[in-house]
Amino acid sequence: MTEKLYNDAIIAEAKANHAHGRLEAPDRSVTCDNPLCGDRITIDLKLAGERIAALAQKTRGCLLTQAAASVIGQRAVGAEPAEIERAATELRRLLAGEAVAPVWPELAMFAPVKAVKSRHECVLLPFEALREALEGKLAPGG
Repeated sequence: MTEKLYNDAIIAEAKANHAHGRLEAPDRSVTCDNPLCGDRITIDLKLAGERIAALAQKTRGCLLTQAAASVIGQRAVGAEPAEIERAATELRRLLAGEAVAPVWPELAMFAPVKAVKSRHECVLLPFEALREALEGKLAPGG
């Protein structure tokens, strides 16, 4: 592996921790775990029609999971499910080693992770949680 797994961009994004916290009275909320490593993310959403009007994420995990959650926190507000799915698909392709220019340019920082298949789920966990939330998982008590 010629590139560092935890490159400066991943470290900086994890520290930025965009949209960290919880939303009061979210329309949708979901918690996802990676049982292999113990990473956990909770995503809260408020929706305006199909668009994400507000998003908060509370993440406990490695730098890869934290950085991916932060990118979502920065980019997902205002997006529709099709844009989120496109970003997730491009990220999966990037991790598979395909030459991809992701719709969210920040996702390119995860290119070194392609060499460590066991860490792909760390990067994808926040996208899985967001997908589940968009599919209609109700908020607690909802």
